[in-house]
Parts: sequence; structure tokens; C-alpha cells
Amino acid sequence: MSKKILWGCMTLSAILVALYALGLLAIPSIRPPFIQNLFTHFPEVTVIHFIGGAIAIVAGAFQFSTSLRRKHLSVHRLLGRFYVGSIIFSGIAGLVLAVNSIGGFYVQTGFGLMAIFWLGTTFMAYRLIRQGDVKAHENWMIRSYAVTLAGVTLRLYLGISIVLGVKFFDAYPVLAWLCWVPNLLIAELFIRNKTNKVKVFSKPSLSDSY
Repeated sequence: MSKKILWGCMTLSAILVALYALGLLAIPSIRPPFIQNLFTHFPEVTVIHFIGGAIAIVAGAFQFSTSLRRKHLSVHRLLGRFYVGSIIFSGIAGLVLAVNSIGGFYVQTGFGLMAIFWLGTTFMAYRLIRQGDVKAHENWMIRSYAVTLAGVTLRLYLGISIVLGVKFFDAYPVLAWLCWVPNLLIAELFIRNKTNKVKVFSKPSLSDSY
């Protein structure tokens, strides 16, 4: 039950962030200044990044549904194609926006590396499933989606910084790293814990020797 609750919370968060991204596209008046700056100077690239990110964060959430994989494998594969394709477009667009973002070197390198890790982990997940290595594919998908969830954590930490009264330009260089690096570290701990459990359960007992 706990896994279903966590998945439900993750999926709901993903949908809300996707709707917010689409809202920023459709309603210019709700855009924060730093987002409006992107639309002003890089309109096409920003639209690609936002639409691709919205598709990726929702499609990726449903990729972790065990019942979907078991009962509707064709849907799982279709969503996987949407996920990978949207990250290719959104990740490249994100890299362009990162190197031109306001906030200076720390913001640019933080978001730039995030885009590179996003593209790299997704490429690894795609390559491994094409090779038929399902377990390794699952692990790299976890890493990939951990970076995708930066769309959720960035907005969460932005909200917390506002509540705490931290000025935007003071918080932004930190958030450019905080929104995705801890996500990846947590994903790595989860993968290692999962792998260790598999090793324990697959370890032969004394009775297997007789």
C-alpha cells in the first residue's frame, strides 16, 4: 500500500507541474519574471522545453506503474517512446536555456549539467532496453526520472525559499543544483538498496546444497 501511495503522490505532483507548465505557455500574465525572461529572449526554445518537460514528467510517472507494465505492455512501450522523445527535445532546449540563463556561472553550470545528466541517463535507459537488459534499463529509468522530477523539486524549493524570505537571486544559484542532485543521490541509494535485497533473496540456503 505504501508504494501505491508514494506512486500516487509522485504522479499527482507530476500532473500538477505539467499543468503549471502548460499554464505558463497559455497565460503570460502568470509567468514569474525569470520565466518571462526566457520567453522574451528564447521563445521557441522555451516552448519546446516546457512542452517536452510536461510530456516527460507525466509519461515517466506512469512508466513506474507495475499494473500498467503487466496488463498493457504495449501502452508502457508507447509511453516510453513519448518519454524518450520528449526528453531529447526538452533536454537539448534546456541546455540552450541553461547556458543563457540569468544568475551567472553557478546557475548556468547547475542547469547545464542537469540537462546533460537528463539526456545521458535517458539514453542509457533506452540503449539498455534495446539490448534486452530489463533490470539495468529499470535502474537507469529511475535515474532518468529522478532528474525529470527536478520540475517538481525546483518549484517546491522555490516556494520554501519565498516563505523563508530568501531573495530570488540568492536562492537561485543554490536551487540550480539542489533541485536535481539530491534526487539523483536518493535514486542511487534506492537502486543499491533494491539490488542488495535481490542478492539476499537469491543467495542459496544450506538446504539448496542437498
